[in-house]
Amino acid sequence: MFQEKYQQFFLLIEHPSKQQNKKEKTIIMKTRVVITGMGVVAPNGVGLTAFSAALKKGTSGIEFFPHLKELGFSCCIGGIPAISEEKKRDYFTELQLRNFNSSSILYGCIAGVDAWKDAGLEISDQADFDSGTIFGAGTSGVERFREAIYGVDDHKVRRLGSTVVAQTMASGVSAYLGGMLGLGNQVTTNSSACTTGTEALLMGYDRIQLRKAKRMLVGSSSEDGPYVWGGFDAMRVLTRRHNESPESGSRPMSATASGFVPGSGAGALVLESLESAQARNANIYAEIIGGSVNAGGQRNGGTMTAPNSQAVQRCIRDAVTDAGIRPADIDTINGHLTATIKDPTEIQNWATALDLKGADFPYINALKSSTGHCLSASGSIESVASVLQIKNGFIFPSINCEDLHPEIEELIGRERIPMEVVHRDVNIVAKASFGFGDVNGCIIFKKF
Repeated sequence: MFQEKYQQFFLLIEHPSKQQNKKEKTIIMKTRVVITGMGVVAPNGVGLTAFSAALKKGTSGIEFFPHLKELGFSCCIGGIPAISEEKKRDYFTELQLRNFNSSSILYGCIAGVDAWKDAGLEISDQADFDSGTIFGAGTSGVERFREAIYGVDDHKVRRLGSTVVAQTMASGVSAYLGGMLGLGNQVTTNSSACTTGTEALLMGYDRIQLRKAKRMLVGSSSEDGPYVWGGFDAMRVLTRRHNESPESGSRPMSATASGFVPGSGAGALVLESLESAQARNANIYAEIIGGSVNAGGQRNGGTMTAPNSQAVQRCIRDAVTDAGIRPADIDTINGHLTATIKDPTEIQNWATALDLKGADFPYINALKSSTGHCLSASGSIESVASVLQIKNGFIFPSINCEDLHPEIEELIGRERIPMEVVHRDVNIVAKASFGFGDVNGCIIFKKF
């Protein structure tokens, strides 16, 4: 109610004063944060128009890749966005593309530039000190680095090439975007495994709330290919049952889920203070009203690859509290839901954290059924999908879960999982990500 009524709210902080035994009080004026632009590069659609159409239809972007079979992969399917050489040249100069081979930077820059233009923002010849970026990545330039070191022995290591550093440094994607858009505020890359994208949004949200920036381009990207996916194949966490039927391979919440399908891409969102957006009469997709990040410390069942349920539940509850809403106010949830044995555990954590089940439970969907698990890009791509539901009034379907896992069906019922598009008003969406290292993030979006 407070955020509905007022555009700004206040944080009271006590701190020691220069006079002994006295405290001074500082009032930090926070501001509301809205989303004014978006861009997406996903396996099932590049650009908002194609991606939105794919969402509604439940179109899969999963394909079979013969070269993975030739390399002896058990899982030979995955999700890779379709980017033509012509499209690359719409974003990069010929000089930038010389010896360029970083899909993470490629996807991130396309999504980021699209989001910037979608927000109606110009690219100035001068640094824009009111605008910055927090754009996450898991890895950068793995294929480029492999190319560079192939055939180079220890005595010729200085011959790696002049383009290697910019493409393989962790902050490569944010550095490229900072230069393309002339960003003069904070320009950085975060990395928290599968939670990276959701965390980036919350970091940008915090920065604008505290009035340290007017606009932040936030998002994340992920690479593809055998040198990125090979480790997951070796871990036996990828499905190996659907090489002959790739579109049915990614099966979140299904009783026959047999592991996740790897994906790649990028999602980008322009976050902006409400006063800045209104001053330039910007289109507003939705508002961010709260969120939370935490970790389970790899205790109480949490490990490098498995979540601590207590921490997951706390993250969800803290996000709801931070947003100032009731659990029953949530219209739909976009879950992490990867098509592994932990899907029923995730549903149980949502039900416990919200204290809702059965017909009272919100709708819940899993974008990974259509895109695969886009790793560090998953949170941002799924956030774009979540916001599109609010803006355009629909809930996208989860495909490949007709044989719903019995534990999930018993807990929340079949009706809460849309298997065809649901056209209805969507006011509040909760989106969460849970990543390797037992790290969690949950963000709450609201119709403006």
